[in-house]
Amino acid sequence: MKIAITGTPGTGKTTATRLLKSRLGESAEEFELVHLNRVLEDEGLYTEVDANRESKVADLDALAEWLAARDGDRIVESHLAHHFDADRVAVLRCAPTELETRLRERGETDAKARENAESEALDVILSEAVDEHGLESVYEIDTTDREPAAVADELVAVVTGDREPSAGDVDFMGYLT
Repeated sequence: MKIAITGTPGTGKTTATRLLKSRLGESAEEFELVHLNRVLEDEGLYTEVDANRESKVADLDALAEWLAARDGDRIVESHLAHHFDADRVAVLRCAPTELETRLRERGETDAKARENAESEALDVILSEAVDEHGLESVYEIDTTDREPAAVADELVAVVTGDREPSAGDVDFMGYLT
């Protein structure tokens, strides 16, 4: 089983995924937890540094090779996770105004926070996940007013198959008007 946990930066992926392992109990042993952004950094799997965005440009082919070389069940967490082979894709969502606040609080520039908020309002990652994996494999989770523990519980339901796929239930388009 391959699980992808994805979403716009700031939606709570890393925090909820850290809690997920402890909530899975004994079945957690079955899964390797991969924080893909850490792999990108540690293995140097990027093609360049985008000075304007202050970020590294991921080498998706190299990341795919790195993942393909690993056996077993895994949970991959990253805003890029939906670009890779997965049986289930959890897309974490957050209201754009809250997302901007979260990103600014962690030190992102106003421009980067705004760009990510607009991306969230336009459903960019959700759309990519559905295009790549189909509606039957995508699970949308709104994290806006939820504690990380509640989000982790939703992720447990995705991993264990106790939640039905859902995509398109969350609508943040009003942010753009």
